[in-house]
Amino acid sequence: MILFPAIDLKNGQCVRLEQGDMTRATVFNLDPAAQAKTFAAAGFEYLHVVDLDGAFAGKPMNAHAVEAIMKTVEGWLSKGVARVIIGTAAVRDPELVKTAARRFPGCVAVGLDARDGKVAVEGWAETSEVTALEIAERFEDAGVAAIIFTDIARDGLLKGLNLDATIALADRITIPVVASGGLASIDDIKAMLMPRARKLAGAIAGRALYDGRLDASAALELIKNARAAA
Repeated sequence: MILFPAIDLKNGQCVRLEQGDMTRATVFNLDPAAQAKTFAAAGFEYLHVVDLDGAFAGKPMNAHAVEAIMKTVEGWLSKGVARVIIGTAAVRDPELVKTAARRFPGCVAVGLDARDGKVAVEGWAETSEVTALEIAERFEDAGVAAIIFTDIARDGLLKGLNLDATIALADRITIPVVASGGLASIDDIKAMLMPRARKLAGAIAGRALYDGRLDASAALELIKNARAAA
């Protein structure tokens, strides 16, 4: 299991939203680079970085947009980013995601953000008519590195991960699944390490790390011990 600390960017600042609402943003650091260094010093292996402004400024898919997205994926990977997450395009244009996954093996993940069981798109501003499982199944054997599953109703509210829904998704597909939305405390980390969650690849932590409800050292120590015992 990997714990990914989140850095959500809005107007150049490190923020956290509540349920994806841009009007309910709390600024935690004016310097995202400094925040990244803090997470690195704490011992985290990876960062989960979201460009919120970019997510909410999405445009309808067309040939130019597809080309731009592909260049963006390549550009971030060339700068040392380990994995690029594609969200709205996974619903609107699954072939684009499959093409990207083939071109950049192991480097493309799909972000599935669910509201009342249905996947939301365009920075969560719209809700589609398809479920996370229906979208995820499109990418079986397509080379997608992971599915990041977010429960929008819990995101930023410290209500705890929706492990039931996340595990149910992971049990139906072969793609690794990362849990997101609502991680609140060390109890969530312990739950992630229980046998029933063994198929989950990791979790994303945001507000709980920023406000001190989740102690980074304690969480990483639990994960380290679990790996050693496996």
